[in-house]
Amino acid sequence: MATVRDMIRKKGSEVYSITPDSTVYEALEAMAKHNTGALLVMEGEKMVGILSERDCVRRVDLQGRIARDTKVREIMTGDVITVSCDQPLEECLHLMLDKGIRHLPVYDNQELMGLVSVRDM
Repeated sequence: MATVRDMIRKKGSEVYSITPDSTVYEALEAMAKHNTGALLVMEGEKMVGILSERDCVRRVDLQGRIARDTKVREIMTGDVITVSCDQPLEECLHLMLDKGIRHLPVYDNQELMGLVSVRDM
């Protein structure tokens, strides 16, 4: 059975991130530049959240905020669901569907190994 580790080896482990004090506009620019739908929010080596395009639409546009004036920390998802690199891909897909999420940070013990999306599955 294929694991998340297998997926990371195939797709690569590059993870795009932003700081919590960056603006949402800067985050959107980074997402566009890297053609990704989400960024991990990092304080140094520690993940403190995740920010998706969906977060930006729902928590900025629909609430009448301005992307250039809104900090990532104001709208990010702070309680991030993560998976172990040894988990089966099928289990991760079920988790994504069950929780209604599209991105999962992947860890090997305490080390960030990558990010998988529902598109990767």
